[in-house]
Amino acid sequence: MTRSEMMKGKLSVLICRNYKGDVDMSEIDHFFTLLMQQEEEGLLCPVMSHGNVHFLWIKHSNLYLVATTNKNSNASLVYSFLYKLVEVFTEYFKELEEESIQDNFVVVYELLDELMDFGFPQTTDSKILQEYITQQGNKLEVAKTKVPTTVTNAVSWRSEGIRYKKNEVFIDVIESINVLVSDRSSEQLFSWSVCVCVYKGKTVTMEDVKFHQCVRLSRFESDRTISFIPPDGESELMSYRINTHVKPLIWIESVIEKFSHSRVEIMVKAKGQFKKQSVANNVEIRVPVPSDADSPKFKTSTGHAKYVPEKNLVVWSIKSFPGGKELLMRAHFCLPSVENHETEGRPPITVKFEIPYFTVSGIQVRYMKIIEKSGYQALPWVRYITQSGDYQLRTNT
Repeated sequence: MTRSEMMKGKLSVLICRNYKGDVDMSEIDHFFTLLMQQEEEGLLCPVMSHGNVHFLWIKHSNLYLVATTNKNSNASLVYSFLYKLVEVFTEYFKELEEESIQDNFVVVYELLDELMDFGFPQTTDSKILQEYITQQGNKLEVAKTKVPTTVTNAVSWRSEGIRYKKNEVFIDVIESINVLVSDRSSEQLFSWSVCVCVYKGKTVTMEDVKFHQCVRLSRFESDRTISFIPPDGESELMSYRINTHVKPLIWIESVIEKFSHSRVEIMVKAKGQFKKQSVANNVEIRVPVPSDADSPKFKTSTGHAKYVPEKNLVVWSIKSFPGGKELLMRAHFCLPSVENHETEGRPPITVKFEIPYFTVSGIQVRYMKIIEKSGYQALPWVRYITQSGDYQLRTNT
């Protein structure tokens, strides 16, 4: 990356940093032109080029973050850095927008200088950066202006001398399931996002495996043990993706019955297709309804339903949903004319849920050993959660 820039919605440069000097500062004007042309054509591309200069960009709120390069740069690295910029600035300013940048020009330039050096990413951990770059720069004491050793030592993600009265380590194994079910093809697509795992004795094919920088990769490659010096606070230790075909954990069937010419009844049946000893918590089933529906009436076997007219939805909330159970919800609506909606397309039903002490993949942490040289006791905890991600079902109506 040679230069990163942020611009206002009026397409003018708000702030920039030229790291190598091999791309002229005026090149960004060509990005403005290319962006407006592609917006008019409705064909926005994440990478644009003018001559031998390439623009890689993302949009956040009313800002564009743009990286320019005249080389065959690693695009995934560039985009990772741009999203890291958003993360760091949000940590500092709570909201990343034009006003927060204008109010913190000095801090932003200091961060840009620390985040990257001569086109290479450097310190990108916001917790470490906050130890020596603050929003009260004019009030810094001399002792606090020294760069902490965490920036230069082998363990840059954890400061030295951290102690707590109660030392605990929580390992959360979180499986986030994405599913799309079509009533015609019954196509099911699942993916998991797992923070940390060790195999349960069965082979699992993982894709897009990512580790936090604290993990010793050689140890994992040799015996599948995740060995690390943990960062202070919450962090994602490991993530990966698995593609497989299994039954949806919560199956939804819906039927629409038409009465006379101005009244419909929607019947929704939800079935828990997971182990009976498990319970799904905070279940939320969102059922789309016609935009001109009114006079709603509901009847549920469990939980409660409400009409959200601004989103054209019925939201059925179930606090506790045991595995193997079937639950019903009926909704009555009045419509100006039923016939007007017979050819209208219907959005999918979406489901949100969380199942504690349960993993679909069967992956478990077999053991967790804490080596504490100072001698005080550290308490380990392991928690398992399966939760919904992008969970959509297109069922017969």
